[in-house]
Amino acid sequence: MRKQRAIIKDGLFMVLVLVTAYIINFLIQKCFNTQSLIPMIFVLGVFIIALETQGYLWGISASLISVIAVNFAFTFPYYAFDLLMPESLSSAIVMLIVATMTSTLTTKIKKQERMRVENEKEKMRANLLRAISHDLRTPLTSIYGSTSAIIENYDSLKKEQQIKLLKEINEDAEWLIHMVENLLSVTRIDGEKVQVVKAPAVLEELIDATLLKFQKRYPHQNVRVRIPDEFISIPMDALLIQQVIINILENAVFHAKGMTELSLTVSLIGKLAVFEIADNGCGISRERLEDLFTGYLDRTDQLLDGRRNSMGIGLSVCATIVRAHGGEISAENRASGGAVFRFALEMEE
Repeated sequence: MRKQRAIIKDGLFMVLVLVTAYIINFLIQKCFNTQSLIPMIFVLGVFIIALETQGYLWGISASLISVIAVNFAFTFPYYAFDLLMPESLSSAIVMLIVATMTSTLTTKIKKQERMRVENEKEKMRANLLRAISHDLRTPLTSIYGSTSAIIENYDSLKKEQQIKLLKEINEDAEWLIHMVENLLSVTRIDGEKVQVVKAPAVLEELIDATLLKFQKRYPHQNVRVRIPDEFISIPMDALLIQQVIINILENAVFHAKGMTELSLTVSLIGKLAVFEIADNGCGISRERLEDLFTGYLDRTDQLLDGRRNSMGIGLSVCATIVRAHGGEISAENRASGGAVFRFALEMEE
């Protein structure tokens, strides 16, 4: 189906360019009574067609049609075919050379671009795989160690010790579930046949539902919220945007050393609703800012809890979701200290 649409699109483009060239030449012949520019205009049309279409078919077809049009409508005797004229043969050869060279060049360029995109995708997949293997190994090892300790020392362990180990198992399992949700979101959005299904979401309800989930996981972390008073509706996949906000808030909890204030602000700029999550912690190093949303960060960095390291994956998920909604996400350090993450979504008219 996609290939058929591409063929129809290229065919219509060829017809449009050739008709435009014919009309321009007709007006030139009638208004200025000259024929010197006619072959050049058709050559230009053939060049544009070969440049903008796929493969060789349309450029070569356009060159043959152009030769026939010049011979039939713009060469004496008018509106009669004489394809053996030297002018027609030379025009055909020139247009075929232009079409072939242009098509060859554009085909190579497009092939190189596809290879570059595929290489970038493979690089991101490899980085994501390395990040996943590291991030999943640590909690799984912790769960295995805690369960083994309970099984092997069940009679000798005190109740408080058992509860402590079970609590750690519960926390690690909850974190693993959250990690899997992130990975499933990336997979769902990155699939070529799957698109984000947007539905109008009320901003106030979105923020309330997001903070409710966040507070369940981090009941002791306060978030200062500032949103506009007016009614705002934004087309989105609400669950995915909730995940973006929660991921960024979680990163602040785990990574913003010395943080005493965490805020979520939504402001209106034209037709955009701009979301900002800011903290007053240690900020982000200049080297890490460049690779913050690529899915892979330096694994030698240590986090506050010393166990989880999902910052790269979480922010890669955020970038994927926001871009799937037609927006962009960015991060920068605040002049007053700390970091701010920012993304924008287009509001409903």
